[in-house]
Amino acid sequence: MIFNKDTAKKTAEVLLQINAIKLSPQEPFTWASGWKSPIYCDNRIILSFPPVRNYIRETMGKYIEKHYGKPDVIAGVATGAIGIGMLVAEYLGLPFIYVRPDAKGHGRKNQIEGFIESGQNVVVVEDLISTGKSSLNAVKALKEAHVNVKGMIAIFTYGFDVAAENFKQENIHLNTLSNYENLLEQALDTNYISEKELKTLSEWNSNPGEWNAN
Repeated sequence: MIFNKDTAKKTAEVLLQINAIKLSPQEPFTWASGWKSPIYCDNRIILSFPPVRNYIRETMGKYIEKHYGKPDVIAGVATGAIGIGMLVAEYLGLPFIYVRPDAKGHGRKNQIEGFIESGQNVVVVEDLISTGKSSLNAVKALKEAHVNVKGMIAIFTYGFDVAAENFKQENIHLNTLSNYENLLEQALDTNYISEKELKTLSEWNSNPGEWNAN
């Protein structure tokens, strides 16, 4: 679920402007999963643009205050959301931790980096939601540390049905600044894509695993 329509459109606009999101229906990208995709999203580039990163951190921070009050800790999902999560925690004046995909194989063998205590309330910050598996893996680690995960907020989601189902199964409330639907609307409104490209991009989103650019 997006925060609201205005935020979704504004976020899509700035992500396109700084090339954090690239749309290339004619020359698709190949994801690590092997999927062919007409879109590539790298929200880490946000950190290189102060006005954009300030907009993201303040929008996320205000949403957290409104809907969750002040949690005890903000958690970022490694590695993409470490920077953004830390900015949000700084904005709110809260402690910050981050969660690795797996426990380290050496040293203290931590999966959660930073100080957290059993029973604390945590809001998780993520940069991007695809299937939701890696994000929910972080939630699982936090629950195993006996903390209360209030919810998750992310910058962008592809809006896959499988992600919605995964979050529903784990009973985790997810909100995002923007999503695929609003991205396409903004891209079309600003002539970033054509009507023909819009059709291609919509077809991919409905069945990304089987989509063929040809």
